[in-house]
Amino acid sequence: MSEELTPVLIGVGQITQKDVEPLEAKGPIEMMAAAARLAAADAGLTEAQLAKIDRLAVVRFMSGNYADPVSNLADLLGAHPADRQHTAVGGNSPQMLVNETAEKIARGSCKLALLTGVEVLSTITRAQKLGIDLPFGQITLTEEDRNGSLPTELAHGMFPPVNVYPMFENALRAKRGRSLKAHLLKIGELFAPFTKVAAQNPLAWFPIERSAEELATPTAKNRFVGYPYTKLVNAIMEVDQSAAVIMTSVAEAKRLGVPREKWVYLHGCADAKDHWFVLERVNYHSSPAISRVGREAFAMAGKSVADMRHFDIYSCFPSAVQIAKQELALPEVDEIPLTVTGGLPYFGGPGNNYVMHSIAEMAARLRAHPGDYGLVTANGWYVTKHSAGIYSTEAPSQPFTRKDPALYQAEIDAEAKPTIAVEAEGDAKIETYTVVHGRDGAPYMAIVIGRLGDGSRFVANTPSDADVFDLLLDGEAIGRKGKVTTSGGQNSFDPR
Repeated sequence: MSEELTPVLIGVGQITQKDVEPLEAKGPIEMMAAAARLAAADAGLTEAQLAKIDRLAVVRFMSGNYADPVSNLADLLGAHPADRQHTAVGGNSPQMLVNETAEKIARGSCKLALLTGVEVLSTITRAQKLGIDLPFGQITLTEEDRNGSLPTELAHGMFPPVNVYPMFENALRAKRGRSLKAHLLKIGELFAPFTKVAAQNPLAWFPIERSAEELATPTAKNRFVGYPYTKLVNAIMEVDQSAAVIMTSVAEAKRLGVPREKWVYLHGCADAKDHWFVLERVNYHSSPAISRVGREAFAMAGKSVADMRHFDIYSCFPSAVQIAKQELALPEVDEIPLTVTGGLPYFGGPGNNYVMHSIAEMAARLRAHPGDYGLVTANGWYVTKHSAGIYSTEAPSQPFTRKDPALYQAEIDAEAKPTIAVEAEGDAKIETYTVVHGRDGAPYMAIVIGRLGDGSRFVANTPSDADVFDLLLDGEAIGRKGKVTTSGGQNSFDPR
C-alpha cells in the first residue's frame, strides 16, 4: 500500500470567540486564519509550511459579504493553492470535503490541504443591535447551486429550519405511537446527555448541563418555537466559531515531520442525498440516504456500528438525531454519548461548519484513545444531504478507495415520489404538521403537509384561529381529516 497515496488528517484547530466587543472581534477571514494556524501548530507545522498548501477549501458562510473568501484567506496565510473551493450551502459540507480531499490525495492530485469554515453571527448580531458598522460587513444569504425549497413550500413558511424539522418530529412521534406529553420527555432525554458533554467542553457556547425535564418543559424562558420543539433543543447559529483540518498523505506527513501520534485515518466514508424537496420525501420518519450512507461507509471501513466507540451524530434538531439513529441501527438506549462536542444547540451551530468541529474533536478523542474508531455524520438542508466518515488512529489495511456516490445515488433517486398538488382543493388529511410560536410564546401559524383523496401531497397553512391551534397542540393531529382550499397561491387546511 503506497504511503504517497494514503490520506491522513494531521492537524486540527478550533476557536470560539466570546465576550469580545464587536469592534475588537476577529472577522470571519481572521477567525479562519486563527483556526488554520492552530491546526498547523497541532501538527507541528510552521506557518511557512502551512503556506505550502496546494488545496484550500472553505465551507460557505453567512458572516460578511465577500466576493472571494477563499482568496482572502489564502492571501492572509501567504498561500498560493492551485485547488480552491468554496462549498455550496449545507451542513454536510465539512465531512464531504474530507471525503473528497482524501480521494484527491489517494489519486495523487493533492499533497497538503486545508479545510476550514466559520461563522461570526454573534458578533454581527450584537453589532447590529448597537448600531455599529463592522469592517467585515453584515449577514448575507448567498445563493447556492440549488435552492432547498419549492416555491409552494416557501409560500407556506417552510424555509426556516425551525419550521421544518418539527414536522419530521411529529411524524416520528406518530409512527412510534407516543402521546404528545410522553414524546416531549423523550426529546429531553435524547438531548440531556448532549448538554453534559457541552458542559465539559471549554469551546462550547452553552457549557451548561440540563435535565431532560428542563429541556422539554415549556416556560417563559424555554418557549415553544416550532411545536414540539422548545427553544433549548434548537440549533443555535448566533455564535462566533471556526474550525480547521489539515490533511496530507502518510509519506508527506513523514517528510513534514508530523509525529505519528497525530495521525488520524479516514477508514470509510460516503455521501448521498434524499429526494431534494421536503414535499417529495417518501415519508417524514425515515431517510433512505442516511441508511445508504451508513451501509457504504461501514462497508468501506470493514467495520460495524458495534466497532464504534465514539460518535458525533448531526444534531441540529432532535428529529435529525432520531432518524440517523434509526437508519444507522444505533442502540435505542445510549451507553455511548452521541456527540463529542456537545451538539449544535449546546456546543454551538456555526452555520454549515459545525461538522468541522465534530471532526476536529473526534480527532482529539481518537488520539487520546489510540486504536478506537469513531463515526461522524453530517446533514445539510432539511434531512436532505448526508455525509459520513469513520475515523481511527489505526492504519487501514487496504488502499483508500472511495466509491463514486453516483453509483448508489441513482438507487435513492429511483424511490417513488408523490404527486405534489400546488393548488389543493377538497377532502384531505394531515400527514404531518407544526405550530409556529412567536417570541411571546403564543402560536401564530400552523403548517400542514397533507394528502388529498387521490394520494397527492400538499402543503397548507391553517386558519390563524386559537381553536385550530388548540386542536393541533392538545391531541393527535396526524391522520386528522379536514378540508383544504386554495386562493392566490395559498392553501388553507381547516381540521374542524
